[in-house]
Amino acid sequence: MTQKPSIPKGTRDFPPLEVAKRKFIMNTIQSQFEHYGFQPIETPSFENSSTLMGKYGEEGDRLIFKILNSGEYLKKVDESAFAKANYKEITPRISEKALRYDLTVPFARYVVQHQNDIEFPFKRYQMQPVWRADRPQKGRFREFYQCDADVVGSDSLWQEVEFVQLYDAVFTALKLEGVIIKMNNRKILSGIAEVIGASDKLIDFTVALDKLDKIGEDKVKQEMLDKGISQEAIDSASILFSLSGNFASQLEALKELLFTSEVGTEGIEEMLFINDAIQTLGLSTARLQLDVTLARGLNYYTGAIFEVSAPEGVQMGSIGGGGRYADLTGIFGLKDVSGVGISFGLDRIYLVLEELGLFPEEATQGVQVIFINFGDKESLYAMQAIKALRAQSIAAELYPDTAKMKKQMTHANRRSIPFVILAGDQEVADNTYTLKDMVTGTQDTVTLEELIKRLTANS
Repeated sequence: MTQKPSIPKGTRDFPPLEVAKRKFIMNTIQSQFEHYGFQPIETPSFENSSTLMGKYGEEGDRLIFKILNSGEYLKKVDESAFAKANYKEITPRISEKALRYDLTVPFARYVVQHQNDIEFPFKRYQMQPVWRADRPQKGRFREFYQCDADVVGSDSLWQEVEFVQLYDAVFTALKLEGVIIKMNNRKILSGIAEVIGASDKLIDFTVALDKLDKIGEDKVKQEMLDKGISQEAIDSASILFSLSGNFASQLEALKELLFTSEVGTEGIEEMLFINDAIQTLGLSTARLQLDVTLARGLNYYTGAIFEVSAPEGVQMGSIGGGGRYADLTGIFGLKDVSGVGISFGLDRIYLVLEELGLFPEEATQGVQVIFINFGDKESLYAMQAIKALRAQSIAAELYPDTAKMKKQMTHANRRSIPFVILAGDQEVADNTYTLKDMVTGTQDTVTLEELIKRLTANS
């Protein structure tokens, strides 16, 4: 018996309706990217492993999909390595390439490789799939699209201000109200680690802290203890677990904790600048919120950190995120090129819009009119009209086979095509068309010129 075909867990097939909705989201995001002056680039779906490994921390490295070398790749591994069963030793010998984990590190590689052709500051956007060997669950897939925008070659905090506005512009265009743009600064986290005496455990501290909303305060503290952070240090950072109030008042409270830390004070000043600018400029639908527990476990963020939450009541993880990296390109040999970027989670945004019923009708509008096939002579007459309609950007098609009328009408209904045109012997003789509205059931006999006007008005 032939085995039923399947696809890997964490991946999906997309039927036409879903593709249309995803395209609507991507077109909306792309439009705003271009309004803000970003230029498109694309990079390969896989990179050299050396490009990706070591850039995302230990947890991230484990989630990178490795690609086996072609040919007899096991010949490069000696028996002693097999005997030890050490994957860290074996993997580099059998896999030299990997699927990209995100778009930011490949972008950094792109900047270094093409630095002589780039005009800095360089603003780019990129909308391509990425892959992570994660455990699939709602809103978390192993293959998914990221929609990124980055600026490299500028230290200016006005870039962060623009990214907050860009988030707001996209979600306003999608009519997704109540989105929360959470923000923090890695300098503030570094300052906290410094004043509590845990600077040598900064990564462990921030990785654990970043899980607060997922696993709760007790488990976060336990993870910190397990990583070697002292109870005294954890107690000294207790303000992080109870900080409340608006953006400015939280920063004032942090000033008291961080007044002895130069880096922490610098982080607070940066956040004040961004918040003051946004308060003056205003946001349309999104809300900016300080979240001092926001750490994001990626090693390369050095300044502002962003994470976007869906509106209250929607059970979904973050639908966007990003931050400032002081020298990401330095890992590839190009020093002192600061950058900042954000990402939109296409798949999660799709789920949120679907749950809230926010996709507009035009997002899924496909073929507007289909011609009934009465035979070759009538079909040639219909095709002349179809050519004219398509020239006016009206999506039209001919049913390909001479089938029973009921079958052709059922086909139009199942595809939700709003109009059907009948062009039989009489219509051909009179040089007219019978236009049937599939919603109201009414039909009229019209000329080609009238047909174009009617369909254009309904498009």
